[in-house]
Amino acid sequence: MEIEEDRLGMRIQSETIELTKDEKGVVGISIGGGGPYCPCVYVVQVFDKSPAYRDGRIRCGDEIVAINGITVKGERKSAVAQLIQVSLNPVKITINKLDDVNTKGKTLDILIKKAKHKVVEFMDQDSADALGLSRAILTNDPLAEKEKILEENAEFYRHLVAYFGDMFQYQQKIAECQKEFGSIFCDLAAHEKQQTANEAFSAFGDKHRMISKKQSESAIPLQKMVSDLQVYIDHVVPDTRLTIKKYLDVKYEYLSYCLKLKELDDEEVEFIAIQEPLYRVETGNYEYR
Repeated sequence: MEIEEDRLGMRIQSETIELTKDEKGVVGISIGGGGPYCPCVYVVQVFDKSPAYRDGRIRCGDEIVAINGITVKGERKSAVAQLIQVSLNPVKITINKLDDVNTKGKTLDILIKKAKHKVVEFMDQDSADALGLSRAILTNDPLAEKEKILEENAEFYRHLVAYFGDMFQYQQKIAECQKEFGSIFCDLAAHEKQQTANEAFSAFGDKHRMISKKQSESAIPLQKMVSDLQVYIDHVVPDTRLTIKKYLDVKYEYLSYCLKLKELDDEEVEFIAIQEPLYRVETGNYEYR
């Protein structure tokens, strides 16, 4: 007895697409489903830089209904792949596109997996395994390294700003001492009756006052640099952290969907192994798609 497809409330839209195969004779899609278990043959993956990817109309989850007008409903996926392979260019692929409602797949299970990924992200593999926490990971994900570099840079600049702050205080005190020395020598010159001594004390006092002025002036460009560093610490670093946080949120959600798909794949394999029907697959596998 044929079971009616369960579309989970989603709408479909039929469209015929013409694709020109590449030099390897492929259109760049991976397909799943099909007989004898699933009535629908659907797109599992669209490969990067392939004819299907450049066309942009075929998406993962779309059902392949016909190839060059030949209906493939209920056919084995290997037969559909062979039909595409032997077809001449251009290949006409008729598909049923699922409506683009992103919230359809965001179930409670996905939200729980997302929360779990946030916990497991900074847990070592042995601890996660000991707690029985399965997880999906992104290979070559530079986020952790970038986040570490950001924190190291922020800490370095904090120390640098603190160092310059101390140095400015010391320099200011030295400038004040030089100015005080200059005032003392000038006072001595004012009370000195001998002309040679008067001139010497005056020159010595003026030099100390000049040193004090130069030291104060030399601190101005450094203070501007420190001010820029403080802006980096107070504004740029927090903004970058916020960007990383947003990326992490999207990453955790993506990994949650990956883990959910893996669980659905494993469930399908288990039911095939014991030769038992799986309602989700028999009704078109719309949850997976």
